[in-house]
Amino acid sequence: MYRLLALDLDGTLLRSDQRVDDRDIAAISELQSAGVTVTIATGRLRSGAAGAARACAIEGAIACVDGSHLVELASGRTLVHHGMTGDVAALVRAAFVDHGLTSFVFDADGIHHEHAGAAYAGYIRTWSPNLRVVEQDVVWQTVPLAAVAVGDEAAVAAAHAALREHAALYSVSFAIGDLSSYVRLRAAGATKGTALAELCRHAGCRPADAVAVGDWINDVPMFEVAGRSFAMASSPDVVRAKATDVLACTAGSGGGIAEAIRRSWG
Repeated sequence: MYRLLALDLDGTLLRSDQRVDDRDIAAISELQSAGVTVTIATGRLRSGAAGAARACAIEGAIACVDGSHLVELASGRTLVHHGMTGDVAALVRAAFVDHGLTSFVFDADGIHHEHAGAAYAGYIRTWSPNLRVVEQDVVWQTVPLAAVAVGDEAAVAAAHAALREHAALYSVSFAIGDLSSYVRLRAAGATKGTALAELCRHAGCRPADAVAVGDWINDVPMFEVAGRSFAMASSPDVVRAKATDVLACTAGSGGGIAEAIRRSWG
């Protein structure tokens, strides 16, 4: 019998309206009552995951920033902190500045950004509601868990090209609307797969005893180590191919977690 359930947030546990579906809350509660650990593995910061965790009465260890930060929700105690070291952070900062990009720096408590970032705050707030405007020199006075740069598509592409070959970094870039795009970076090594292994160790079970549910590329590493894995029906082909099962529910629709629980635990 599986002993742990690990849930991605955006598109998986969270519906498109950023709420947790009542069907999923009820199924999670029943599973928790049966002694199964339910946890979260997300790209968000702890502050950005806290609302969903409260809705599901999750108080134990969760994985944030794709495994770069593992934190115990009830106590706020950090279990794993895999940030960008000084040299790596300096490299990222230089690339952002050289290409005229607006910087957002993530630490365990929130996101620091320069004044020019106000225009993009609504989008960045998805990762954490705790945004703080600071002067540019102050933005990087931390050990970043991640960093995001926003700007026009060509500048972002150039910065991404300059950084993505560095072995110490993991990076991904996406478009925002028609005119802008962003590149997001974190230290290489930590993934949702390494996070799931650590969450299982913390819960006293093996990754083979875990069920993982997700919908995107960053969920694949935990699919690869979990005993059973579910991809949302609308996930990209490569994600569905890595999961042991594909759900009937689409990303953001709600009900997918209840379906995965029913199929895994009966």
